[in-house]
Amino acid sequence: MRLYGRRFWPSLALGIGPAAGGVALTRLPGYWQLAFAMLAGGVIATASYIGATAIAAGVPLERRRVATALLAGALVFLPVPFLVNLFILPAVAWLGLVGLVVPVAVIEGLGLRAAFRRAFALARADPLHAVGGLATLAIVGLLTTWVLFFLLRGQGDATLAAAGLLAVLVVSPLLFLGSALLYFDQAARVVESRRRRR
Repeated sequence: MRLYGRRFWPSLALGIGPAAGGVALTRLPGYWQLAFAMLAGGVIATASYIGATAIAAGVPLERRRVATALLAGALVFLPVPFLVNLFILPAVAWLGLVGLVVPVAVIEGLGLRAAFRRAFALARADPLHAVGGLATLAIVGLLTTWVLFFLLRGQGDATLAAAGLLAVLVVSPLLFLGSALLYFDQAARVVESRRRRR
């Protein structure tokens, strides 16, 4: 929350893609929604995650690192729509195990394969914290979005689509910023576990 408040406008901009993607998703026929979520949804979410990582780390975005992070994030996101249909927790567990590949690529500048290895090593440092942190973000994000959606909808002037758009626009940056900050928590745990072994 503090990071969101400190860098409000750049952080709020992280929600534009997911909000627009959500509106586009609702206008597609049912059989196209899954394809859109898998392909376009992964790219949109990853782009926001890259931006959140740059904000959290205070690093400039380099073209090669962004390209690696975008490809890695899109690959990680491919099974998420299927996993969400099973139940949201498998999707959160999957993202907790390999989702840190995006900040790894942006901050550390590793290639695709090395970034996946490093992301998995970060998750293994404290898997309960990685998955639990993302689960907490997902639950808080969903609840806050629903509350905001119903408050906006109840005003009468706002349509359902506008209420949904505004709710996702305002709340989704919290998910991306929180996920980016999780990278630093897990990296600190890796360093701490190395110290203990010595």
